[in-house]
Amino acid sequence: MELNQVTLPVQDMSQAVQFYLTLGFTQIVDTPHYARFSCPDGDTTFSLSLEDAGITNPTVIYFEHEALDELYEELLEKGIVFEQPPTEQRYLWKEAILHDPSGNKIKLYWAGDNRLNPPWKVNIKA
Repeated sequence: MELNQVTLPVQDMSQAVQFYLTLGFTQIVDTPHYARFSCPDGDTTFSLSLEDAGITNPTVIYFEHEALDELYEELLEKGIVFEQPPTEQRYLWKEAILHDPSGNKIKLYWAGDNRLNPPWKVNIKA
């Protein structure tokens, strides 16, 4: 099984689309109520769904990028505002935190081998 996509709720589709284009994603579907993007690397996609009512979304979406510090600097130059610059975490990931125009929390990160093989990885026996 492979994850196909995650859909985020947004309040203003045109503002949200521009935000994700600025982050470097490629838009592959464009409607007034739904947009989908492909990630710059790999085959993963994610989408936006226009919601009429106010939204509260506690989900965090993670986008991995090996050159995180450089990406952070590039996005700052483009006017993207961050809640947290790239910071080493105790779980061995480096993360920068930001929010899209609808308040969805995004973490840009790099974990390297620790993403799938952290020192505390469990070995489940069948």
